Amino acid sequence: MNNVQIKGDVVTRPIAPWSSSVHQFLRHLAQQGELVTPEVIGSDESFEYLTYVQGETTNYPLVGDYASLEALVSCASLQRKLHDSSVEFLKSHSLEGASWMLPTREPVEVICHSDLAPYNLAFKGAKAIGIFDFDTIHPGPRIWDIAYSIYCWAPFKTHKADSLGDINQQIYRAKLYCNAYQVGNDQREILVDTMICRLEALIDFMTAQAESGDPQFIRNIESGHHLGYMADIDYLHHHNEQITKGVVL
Repeated sequence: MNNVQIKGDVVTRPIAPWSSSVHQFLRHLAQQGELVTPEVIGSDESFEYLTYVQGETTNYPLVGDYASLEALVSCASLQRKLHDSSVEFLKSHSLEGASWMLPTREPVEVICHSDLAPYNLAFKGAKAIGIFDFDTIHPGPRIWDIAYSIYCWAPFKTHKADSLGDINQQIYRAKLYCNAYQVGNDQREILVDTMICRLEALIDFMTAQAESGDPQFIRNIESGHHLGYMADIDYLHHHNEQITKGVVL
């Protein structure tokens, strides 16, 4: 993030090996015109240039409007629109030769944002109106993306600064997210297991990046950032049956 610059309505970011794939998807979204997302202005050997998504932003702890059910439902609605639009992208674009930060997950149903958390959304009051930070997009199943978003929005987190309410309140929020997205019962039944798998994959990615010498992830591992995810995995294991019964219709 230290290398990201914002001047007026233009965001300048370092180019990455997967940027061309991300740009192709962003251009598709711009052509669809149903979502507010960054638009590609151009790129060179070192940087990409994108439009700035206007709106308010937040991070944990979720308070005020950002902790509201309206915010949660609006995120679920945006995610459904994003996924549905990506189905058309997959029909019209070949994935051969495409590069992604994160590995493709089977079955490929949509393009996953992979980090549709509160801090990657633009808000107007309590309503999420735009999505940004598409670096982590990759092909995968809907539930893979939905599971992580619900984990972030329930949120099923154990850190006091990140959690919101008790397990019953978290389950209620998770079910409301499922309802707003219109998640089927078969997917709700595997929701918790998918959340656990998604967090395990995140820890593996962080560890691999640190071992490859990435300074950001080295700092994250040294500071014990991954330990929070491990605690959340234990929390999900412990409440798996209760959560599943609570979200299934």
